Amino acid sequence: MQEFFAELPAWALSLIVLAFMVILGFVAHSVVYAIAARIARRTPRPLDELLVSHSRAPARLLFPLLFIILAWSAIPPAPEIAFTGERVLGALFIVGIAWLLVKMLAVFSDWVALRYPVDIADNLAARRVRTQASIFRRIAGTIVGAIAGALILMKIPGAENVGASLLASAGIAGIIVGAAARPALSNLLAGLQLALTQPIRLDDVVIVEGEWGRIEEITNTYIVVRIWDLRRLVVPLSYFIENPFQNWTRQTSELLGTVYLNVDYTVPLDEMRAELHAILQSSKLWDGKVWNLQVVEATERTVQLRALMSAPDASTAWDLRCEVRERLIGFIQERFPDSLPRARAEIRGALDTAGREHLHGKAPGPDLLPSPRGEESGATHEPEPTRV
Repeated sequence: MQEFFAELPAWALSLIVLAFMVILGFVAHSVVYAIAARIARRTPRPLDELLVSHSRAPARLLFPLLFIILAWSAIPPAPEIAFTGERVLGALFIVGIAWLLVKMLAVFSDWVALRYPVDIADNLAARRVRTQASIFRRIAGTIVGAIAGALILMKIPGAENVGASLLASAGIAGIIVGAAARPALSNLLAGLQLALTQPIRLDDVVIVEGEWGRIEEITNTYIVVRIWDLRRLVVPLSYFIENPFQNWTRQTSELLGTVYLNVDYTVPLDEMRAELHAILQSSKLWDGKVWNLQVVEATERTVQLRALMSAPDASTAWDLRCEVRERLIGFIQERFPDSLPRARAEIRGALDTAGREHLHGKAPGPDLLPSPRGEESGATHEPEPTRV
């Protein structure tokens, strides 16, 4: 065996050592993370499991690299592979560290999601924190990637000047500001502005381009709005900075809902108000805060009623409006069918004049009295035929 290794060239021995270190690194990674996972499952803190699960993949790259670096320092490699090997190892190590940092950002984001759940009634503060965490995670990930790319370029022969210029005195911030005219980086800066000013947050109810939906995802360059019919509207980040839009949950998720009904002038308003109050009190969707019924419009044929009610959120307000509308229509149909919208016609003429005179005790004029034969008076009659 010694003779076999003695006859091998130096570069082959170096490759064998590197392969052995890689295998040893994978074995060490499996053992360490098996123990860490078992310990994390026994602790009450969810952060421990997040750290183990997210760092497992980048550690699978870093463990072999660490063993190779240790072997490299103990046993110098052959000159044939030393120059190239050092640069490859350096680049891979930078990739591994950057990958680990990005995963740590994901750990932070997931921990915030667990710490601030949004599936509660009053989730305004939770949505604010989660939105900031999501945007900062993506921005920080982009910066980490830019730094890692610059450092890798400095390891490539002939590209040192490019990498050094990326890390010049202006810094990464200067790069982003200098290239802000580009759409992608412009959206990145818009994302930073959104995180600081927060005109929108995750799960906000918005109306964008005439579409009602919720903020489902915020990325570095675009925002996904989940429309009520489960379509997705993808909007650039800069849109929410440069264009007006409606945010129904900017300060609170509570909303006022309205129902409009066109009814006849004979509708009893007091009974309608009492029925609206009874409907709301029996509904599980009403939050018990606001209700009212007013006449807001009057036309030549109908009056328009507006039923006002409050609800804890937009979805509940929509369902409550539909329920109130259906039950009020059913109430009018059952109790006051004559109060449904209808058209009236009034006939004016000679017969109408005769009817009014008859009501006042006056006989109709001679021109309006029918003749014995059903003909008007003064008409010419033909002689009756003679019967034999």
